[in-house]
Amino acid sequence: MTGRQAWGLVGLLAAAVVAWLVFAVWPDWLNAILISKKAFVSAILNGITLAGLYFLVASGFTLIFGLMRNVNLAHGSLYLLGAYIGYEVTNRTGYWLLGVAAGFAVLAIVGVVMQVFVFRRLEGDDLRQTLVSIGISIVAADLMLAVWAGGTYQITTPEWLDGALTLPVITAVRSNGASVFLTYPLYRVVVLAAAIVIGVGLWLMLHKTRVGMMIRAGVDDRAMLQASGVNVHAVFAIVFAVGAGLAGFAGVVGGSALSVAPGEDVRYLLASLVVVIVGGMGSITGAAIGALLIGLAEQIGLVYFPTYGIVLTFVIMVVTLAVRPQGIMGKAR
Repeated sequence: MTGRQAWGLVGLLAAAVVAWLVFAVWPDWLNAILISKKAFVSAILNGITLAGLYFLVASGFTLIFGLMRNVNLAHGSLYLLGAYIGYEVTNRTGYWLLGVAAGFAVLAIVGVVMQVFVFRRLEGDDLRQTLVSIGISIVAADLMLAVWAGGTYQITTPEWLDGALTLPVITAVRSNGASVFLTYPLYRVVVLAAAIVIGVGLWLMLHKTRVGMMIRAGVDDRAMLQASGVNVHAVFAIVFAVGAGLAGFAGVVGGSALSVAPGEDVRYLLASLVVVIVGGMGSITGAAIGALLIGLAEQIGLVYFPTYGIVLTFVIMVVTLAVRPQGIMGKAR
């Protein structure tokens, strides 16, 4: 048996175990160990859907930081600003989709302004980029606090996104023999679907289009690309706009699923950093894998050992850096 066949067999066994845990009726001893099947499956689903939200934020960050090597530590502020803009537009117009579009569009413009007036002048100077972006995040946090105060806001979703889906997962069996199936919020499933669509779209753009070819060429050898007649600054401004726009989009989506409040900028900046470090800089696939690992670790830890749940995230990051410093899907440079 070759190594690939062995890993394939291990993967099949793991998939079979997971399928049994999800779809089979648990014995009493397993319910006693894992609290209940509903708690376990809900933690898994919450972890996967949270991973979708983390990916939406980290996908923009991996374009800016992982691919372009621009150290933008104000990325969390872009997320929170997009959430506030989405909240205002949705409240004033009554249209949630308009709030989502406004969050993306306004933050894309902010991203272009930041790239042209800040990061273009600091190209190749990681330390100055770090310090300046930290200063921008501090100023942005104070300005948002002054405008929206310190309250917690919830972005209202449309009625067609309310409700729950009944999943083919049996959580219990009644005394009369009827099965009880798990229900799960529809909106979280939509967030996951949006993350998958955006992830596939970004991967196709970077690897299957002329624009993606120019982006990757500009990162590897900017002088050669510029000598071939391509406006490198325009290409990089577009990438920065897409990355910042995705942060704003994620802010509206995350503010609808969870809440909008001061401090969320720091939380999602840290999550994006960990996702990119674990997944590998500049890799969309790596960002998806990193987001999945971090989302599952966070939610499983929250259910089974809440006091030390946050430690799981950093254990994953430390182990990844020890075993594969460039990240799971990153390339050694």
